[in-house]
Amino acid sequence: MREVSHYEKKEQNLAACRLCPKLCTIRDGKYGFCRVRQNRGGTLYATNYGKVSSCALDAIEKKPLYQFYPGSQILSLGSVGCNLRCGFCQNWGIAHDNPPTRDISSEMAVELARQQLERGYPNIGIAYTYNEPFMWYEYVRDTARLAREAGLKNVLVTNGYVNETPLREILPYIDAMNIDVKGFTDEYYRESCKGRLEPVLRTVEIVHPRCHVELTTLLVTGLNDSVEEISRLVDWVASLDREIPLHFSRYFPNFEVDLPATPLDTLRKARDIAREKLDYVYIGNAPQLDANDTVCPECGHNIITRLGFKARAVGLEGGKCPVCGRAIRIVGEVTGS
Repeated sequence: MREVSHYEKKEQNLAACRLCPKLCTIRDGKYGFCRVRQNRGGTLYATNYGKVSSCALDAIEKKPLYQFYPGSQILSLGSVGCNLRCGFCQNWGIAHDNPPTRDISSEMAVELARQQLERGYPNIGIAYTYNEPFMWYEYVRDTARLAREAGLKNVLVTNGYVNETPLREILPYIDAMNIDVKGFTDEYYRESCKGRLEPVLRTVEIVHPRCHVELTTLLVTGLNDSVEEISRLVDWVASLDREIPLHFSRYFPNFEVDLPATPLDTLRKARDIAREKLDYVYIGNAPQLDANDTVCPECGHNIITRLGFKARAVGLEGGKCPVCGRAIRIVGEVTGS
């Protein structure tokens, strides 16, 4: 447990959290919406500081990050808690339940990451993932600082629902993010995620010039998969940078939502719409569509092929397409090529 940053002490032992747009005012003895920031006598504490529910060495493609050190691996840590409540949550068991945890200090986490390298694994650093990492803010910040000093990369897999001041404070230590843009209407965010759209868009706009960014949208059948909504999403991404990779992910029934799985035709249509204005578009959770390779936006030559989470460079020379010479936006070397 650790006293949090980004809050204000108020009269009558109230604590006003300023970490995310929820802006919870928390009474003594109570928790914020996230379930991990507790007011004790007017002081706000992170009850999940150093508490790890999940720890694994994952392929970087699993985050998903397809154009950041492709083919590498990354030590992935998760805790508990989230500041949204998506009815279709795939990790609800740690985001909204009370799973067992173990204590791993920031120093231990960095040492675990270094041990993977010593054992011969192509580990590039630490990913803060599985639950919402911004609700693990102080631990992620402290660990990311140490990891940066050790020459390791830091990756966030996040819903992007965070206030600007804490975001800018942690950003210098972050090398890459995958940000969920869950839909493109405020109504969808309010009704299906218990949040709002605008703060997420602001996060992407702040982050994308400062670290590597890829975006993911889970297309939920009948809720956020209309041609109109997908088109608006694509237009917005293109207005920022047409080279930002966009991942459409297939929804399957989970947690509180039992709608049918996303039709494959919906995913194909979304990809077709996005490819008209974006250079790198992928489809996740649908291996039958074979839409995970990185191809040259100019001539269509295959640059990186993927089988599952394994990547192999088949057409990359000096960061360019060997056929037409187009520069390909990829950060880092391709492992396993």
